[in-house]
Amino acid sequence: MTDSQPLDERVTNRSLRPDSPTFLSWVTSGWAPRGTSTAQRSPAADYAAQRRARLLDRFDRPVRLVVPAGTPKVRSNDTDYRFRPHAAFAHLTGLGAEQEPDAVLTVGPGPDDATLYLRPPAGRDTPEFFADAATGEFWVGSRPTLDDMATVTGLRTADLADLRDGLAQDVGDDGVQLLVVPLADAAVTALVDEVRGPGPDGDDRLRSDDRLHSDDQLREAVSELRLVKDAYEVAELRTAVAATVAGFEQVVRALPRALAHPRGERVVEGTFLGHARTEGNAVGYETIAAAGPHATTLHWTDDDGPVRPGDLLLLDAGVEADSLYTADLTRTLPVDGRYTPVQRRVYQAVLDAADAAFAVVRPGVRFREVHDAAMQVLAHRLADWGLLPVPPQIALDPDQQQHRRWMVHGTSHHLGLDVHDCAQARRTLYLDGVLEPGMVLTVEPGLYFQPDDLLVPPEYRGIGVRIEDDVLVTADGCENLSAALPRTPDAVETWMAALLPG
Repeated sequence: MTDSQPLDERVTNRSLRPDSPTFLSWVTSGWAPRGTSTAQRSPAADYAAQRRARLLDRFDRPVRLVVPAGTPKVRSNDTDYRFRPHAAFAHLTGLGAEQEPDAVLTVGPGPDDATLYLRPPAGRDTPEFFADAATGEFWVGSRPTLDDMATVTGLRTADLADLRDGLAQDVGDDGVQLLVVPLADAAVTALVDEVRGPGPDGDDRLRSDDRLHSDDQLREAVSELRLVKDAYEVAELRTAVAATVAGFEQVVRALPRALAHPRGERVVEGTFLGHARTEGNAVGYETIAAAGPHATTLHWTDDDGPVRPGDLLLLDAGVEADSLYTADLTRTLPVDGRYTPVQRRVYQAVLDAADAAFAVVRPGVRFREVHDAAMQVLAHRLADWGLLPVPPQIALDPDQQQHRRWMVHGTSHHLGLDVHDCAQARRTLYLDGVLEPGMVLTVEPGLYFQPDDLLVPPEYRGIGVRIEDDVLVTADGCENLSAALPRTPDAVETWMAALLPG
């Protein structure tokens, strides 16, 4: 692990410390005492404790669960992307944007046996303080103490250097089973493998296969634990959605600048990104700012095209709150402030499909039924337009699906700490699962007519429309968390008219 490397091996040409004893004495002296800690217990701490207890209940033997925060991801050479922890770590600690790379949470075997391992800040009398670009406070700023993090999380904290000893307690054939979230941190996984030791007859490969299966059970469990949101999570999602709605308003106000710039999509993307960084932690995913025919590319994130008069702008964007919960909204806006007749026709079809999906969201309904309801509307509408080669009831047969040429993605996904939350949950609990109160999902049908699609009339070619809202399943139905963002074509036009310059 990184902290076991000598400092000389961790510094780079940029951060290489001077070897002068005079300099070392000078730079490590003359510092005022650190100020009094202002750390306060997080409002998520009690919820996180309940989540850890529920996670342990999923295992029928004594286990110690190892949940790494992860490490920074390299952007280029020796520069990293801004660190964002693994969603399971955030969920089980209650920590948000203040989390530290390389931290590790262990849970079990008992419900009160949870420890957060962190690298403590280096003393100002050590070379690490000024020479280590990864952890030294000269480089990365003030870092929390172990006591600070204990206060914030309510967890017992320990030095990351003690992780191996903590993992090894009571581990053995008749003792605690050690499981780690796969792929979260390669160094931690290697350490867990070392502690678990060789398999029968010293066959490491066989034992590794057994571990992967067991670790995959943990990977599923931490994902499934997030399927139903608690009150804290729902409140944070409301915060993220409200900030996202405000970001869409900023984009509409910026449309004149986008029209005037050769890469107007970048103006749109930059406007939303600036808002997300100001009002939250970041964007929850790469913004799709797709104007004109780019709107027919489902994951258009190049965002380097022009925004032209008469175009539609498909904006798929979400603010990630400081707690790391993200919204995920899409609106397809007429750049001029008014839809053309054919744009309105396509938009209304997508809206009707979304409304049909909303109508079936309630406890007891299977997740896939939401998609089926939207597809019923779109297949019939495409048939009305003369675009299907077969009647809609035949197209809707699982062995046919001709309507999916123009709507190839799913209508919904779970939403939370990850924009595609709970993705490692078992199919029986996700696609084939039953909706429960507290689940949060998107409803996002669309129609996408590629510019070179010869099976549609010319007036449809190059039109892409998606409408996406974030939906909370309630005791007797659902709540549209993003209802403040206009959805109907008339409401969109009125809203835009109030935001665009006269």
